[in-house]
Amino acid sequence: MNERRGVTGWFDPRGRRLGGLAFIVNRLSGLGVLLYLYLHLLILTQLARGPASWDAFVEIAGSPVVLAFDVLLLAGLLVHGLNGIRLALLGFGIVTGRGKALFVALMAGAVLVTGVAALRLFEVA
Repeated sequence: MNERRGVTGWFDPRGRRLGGLAFIVNRLSGLGVLLYLYLHLLILTQLARGPASWDAFVEIAGSPVVLAFDVLLLAGLLVHGLNGIRLALLGFGIVTGRGKALFVALMAGAVLVTGVAALRLFEVA
């Protein structure tokens, strides 16, 4: 058996089945959402400086780079949330034996919603 130790073993995809890969995806998306939350709070504290800070923020927030990160955030939230729902359903024994198919369907839905949102977001910008 391939022994995985430490935090780096959490993210090692070699030799894993789809359920293990889903677990890695859930960890990575959760860490990404946590990082975004930290950055979001950091930026909000900067906005307390007054109207000039707000105007500068609004100008930066409409840039294509920031909009791309917004799409990435949406993808992370969808993947993490939908995978969490799948794990809860599996934990309650509701979808036993269909976890892999549910994962594939939910991730396809996440890709579809993210793609539509990206098109709409960049269409407006």
